[in-house]
Amino acid sequence: MKIQFDVLRKSRDLVLKELEGLTLEQLHTIPNGFKNNIAWNVAHLVVTQQLLHYKLSGLNCLCPDDLIESYKKGTAPATNFTTEEFDEVKELLLGLPDTLQEDFEAGIFENYSEYPTSTGFVLTSIESAIAFNNFHEGIHYGIIRSLIKLV
Repeated sequence: MKIQFDVLRKSRDLVLKELEGLTLEQLHTIPNGFKNNIAWNVAHLVVTQQLLHYKLSGLNCLCPDDLIESYKKGTAPATNFTTEEFDEVKELLLGLPDTLQEDFEAGIFENYSEYPTSTGFVLTSIESAIAFNNFHEGIHYGIIRSLIKLV
C-alpha cells in the first residue's frame, strides 16, 4: 500500500506545481466548453478523497462540510475563493495524504460501504478506494493541465 500513498502525494505535488504563478482570476476562469475551473478541480480532489475514504468508512471527513457540499460530484462553481480560502484548500490538498496514511496504518478503516462509481468500478474496501482515488486524481490533474492552457 505504501506505493498508493506515494502516488497520491506525488500527484498532489504535481497539481500544486501547476498552480504556481496563477492569479485568482485564472483559477476561477471557466473556459468555453468546460463546466468548471481550476479552483473547483483542486477543491474537488480534496472533497472526493475524503468522501471515498472517510465517509464511506463511516468516519467523519477531515474537511469542512460546506467545502464538501460545494465541491462534491455533480456540483459546479458557484462562488470564488479568496486568496486565504484557496490557501486553506491547498493546505488540505498537501496535508491530507499523510493523515490518510497514518489513519490507514492505525487501522481506523474497519468498515467500508460498497460504492459503485460513475466509471463502473465498484469500491468494496478502503484499499480499492485508495487505488481508485489515485485514478480519479489523475483524471483531474489532466483536466487542470488542460484548463491552464486556456486561462
